[in-house]
Amino acid sequence: MGSVLLAVREMRRAKGRFGLLTGAVGILVFLVVFQQALLDGLVTEFVGAIRNQSADVLVYGADARLNLQGSVVGAGTEAEVAAVEGVAAAGPLGVATVTVQAGGELRDATLIGHALGGPGQPARLAAGRRPASDGEAIANVGDGDEGFGIGRRVVVQPGGRTVEIVGTARQVAFSVTPTLFTSYATYEAVRISTNPDARGVLPSAIAATVDEGAAPTEVARRIEDQVGGVEAADRARAAEEAPGVASVSQSFGVILLLAYVVAVIVIGFFFLILTVQKRATLTLLRAVGVPAARLVGALAAQVAAVLAGGIAVGTTLAALALASPGSGIDARVEPAALATTTVALLVLAAVGCAAAARRIVRLDPAAATLPGAGAR
Repeated sequence: MGSVLLAVREMRRAKGRFGLLTGAVGILVFLVVFQQALLDGLVTEFVGAIRNQSADVLVYGADARLNLQGSVVGAGTEAEVAAVEGVAAAGPLGVATVTVQAGGELRDATLIGHALGGPGQPARLAAGRRPASDGEAIANVGDGDEGFGIGRRVVVQPGGRTVEIVGTARQVAFSVTPTLFTSYATYEAVRISTNPDARGVLPSAIAATVDEGAAPTEVARRIEDQVGGVEAADRARAAEEAPGVASVSQSFGVILLLAYVVAVIVIGFFFLILTVQKRATLTLLRAVGVPAARLVGALAAQVAAVLAGGIAVGTTLAALALASPGSGIDARVEPAALATTTVALLVLAAVGCAAAARRIVRLDPAAATLPGAGAR
């Protein structure tokens, strides 16, 4: 408690100095949290339809390299996958980019066909209901203002096939386009209506759920061993290794790393300079019997207080910025990401303040008796 009281008294005497530092840290936290939210939101716009669908394993064509739109599997693949040990259910999954008329305008959209009630449908609904028959669909909730809200009808061009939106789900977009989940039969009809010369429609992939207690990664390995011409991936790997995800994550990762480095430098140098400036006071405290551990504890309390204030300010600013309309990306501050950022900043701040703590520990109490000690 003595360390905390000492820290509080010093911060009260230098409110402006610590207030400016808290504001600076708040801006850095804002940049980190905002960029992390944008990264998560952008990746979700790319592969939310994979990340947040109900299948545990996706089975692609062997040469697709986990590119769902570039994948085709044979007509008999579904039965072969269903026969693999550990597979609870399997169903076809079709993915196509189509042009639709929605909200009075022509737009590109992604159509995903799956077995009704089977693997591959959105895991959770935000509103409405799931399709009960052909011609009905679930839309990504972020596209509701673009003519894809519940009760709306979109018309696929060319062909004129109409699809009615009966439900919405959050974060199920694919390839940064409005996304519709519908029955596989509707998907087949749309593909044929847009290409009447097609002799048939093959699935893009096979979506599979695994038995309770079975590991999706192990089941995916079995599928690859027992079914020829396919590559199987659990849901997490299918999302992480989808085209475009790695490059986007790498680009944002560099920006986040720079923000963390700046945070360490700002916090570390502030407390190091502060320790140098008050060296005479710290030396005198050591001379009158205040343990070095208590002084280091006061430093740690000040660092924690500055980080707490900075995180509160930065998180609030990020939440307000992300809530503003017009971003086009369903991004928000996620508790898990915020917790990770908080822990990372605490660890890095501790590293940054190590030099200041080391100077405190190495203070010689006897130096307080030397001439000119108060000027050091």
